[in-house]
Amino acid sequence: MRMLITYGNMFLLQLVSVFLVLALFSCSPWTVWSSSYCNGMNFKEVRPHSVSITEFGAVGDGVTLNTKAFQNAIFYLNSFADKGGAKLFVPAGRWLTGSFDLISHLTLWLDNDAVILGSTNSEDWPLVEPLPSYGRGRELPGERHKSLIYGRNLTDVVITGNNGTVDGQGSIWWDKFRNKTLDYTRPHLVELMNSTGVLISNVTFLNSPFWTIHPVYCSHVRIHNVTVIAPHGSPNTDGINPDSSDNVCIEDCYISTGDDLISIKSGWDGYGIAFGRPSRNINIRGLIGKTTSAGIAIGSEMSGGVSEVHAEDIYIFDSHTAIRIKTSPGRGGYVRNVYVSNVILANVDIAIRFTGLYGEHPDENYDPAALPVIERITIKDVIGEKVKRAGLIQGIKDDTFVDICLSNITLNVTSKLPWNCSYVKGYSALVSPEACEPLNERISPDHCSDCCYLPNQITSLVNQNWGAWV
Repeated sequence: MRMLITYGNMFLLQLVSVFLVLALFSCSPWTVWSSSYCNGMNFKEVRPHSVSITEFGAVGDGVTLNTKAFQNAIFYLNSFADKGGAKLFVPAGRWLTGSFDLISHLTLWLDNDAVILGSTNSEDWPLVEPLPSYGRGRELPGERHKSLIYGRNLTDVVITGNNGTVDGQGSIWWDKFRNKTLDYTRPHLVELMNSTGVLISNVTFLNSPFWTIHPVYCSHVRIHNVTVIAPHGSPNTDGINPDSSDNVCIEDCYISTGDDLISIKSGWDGYGIAFGRPSRNINIRGLIGKTTSAGIAIGSEMSGGVSEVHAEDIYIFDSHTAIRIKTSPGRGGYVRNVYVSNVILANVDIAIRFTGLYGEHPDENYDPAALPVIERITIKDVIGEKVKRAGLIQGIKDDTFVDICLSNITLNVTSKLPWNCSYVKGYSALVSPEACEPLNERISPDHCSDCCYLPNQITSLVNQNWGAWV
């Protein structure tokens, strides 16, 4: 009987130990922010004034160029900006157009069978100045092509509908990239700059020439129930790239592209450092997708800093990498307070990959001594089948990535060397296959400040005598 009680106590102690380890990671401060903030984001989708693109001479035959019709319609609707805003309705049809600019207090509404087609003539995508946080076009020095749907210095702008489509017809741009015949950096499909109060929802985006949805220098952005698709061989067709933006919610999206599904950025080397606008408070929930690159990436352009990133309920399949951080000497900046949880992987080459020697530089003026700070990265509650490698986590010599925390991760790994780690330091618990030696120190309550915050009741419990408590 005494032996049974002893075994019972030991079992309960083990349960308590597991409970405490898991509780350590159930208290992320960003969980509270993400749930309350995203649910509280309100946008004005109903407008008192509405017009159809057909009222301005547009023809939805997929052949007639409708750039002027879009421009004239939006110019007309600008007169209603101070009267509650307006809606531009795009009915069923194939509406060929070049680049056009949105305005504040506007809803661009696409009907179910509406398709906005990007022109295959590069002259219909005019040039704009490079982003100051990049100092040049991302691919080539100098100017860059304007996105198909573009806006800057806007307030209260909505792109939505009944699951209509925006098709960038990007293959001509992909061919130019492969053949090295680009004159300027390729355009995005949607780019909004210096804007506040942005909603993009219930729309399918296809075949972007370059990054698909690019909010840059924006605040209070919600991207919800969006589908992004491009062929897996298409170069740099990232899905959604928040860039030097804050308070961004990306929810319930399906993305299948030729590059990162979501990539968080904040400027490039010295230009990003000087511009100094970080990406922060980025919330990702309900992402499903596949890619030849990464599911969720940070960088490599992160020189303005990235922090308070919360991603949960993620399903990545048939992909190269699930979670990735990319940086290099010369980037400067930081990535900190990243919290990823509830991830399912299927047929993924690498589950977790941090790379400290990644990417080129905009010019020869970068400072190689500008080293990035990578710290407080927590990844928990991950399961995976048909995963080749658990992790490649490689920091930078004399610039160790610290406080990398892994918990409750179970991966069915096919490689005989599941982990490869260098210049990193952190903690792990309940990780299978067992984490690499630099991350093998067991997580304990003493490491709470390194990984996340303990709630008061857990802190109180830890301070008690475990045996007495049992």
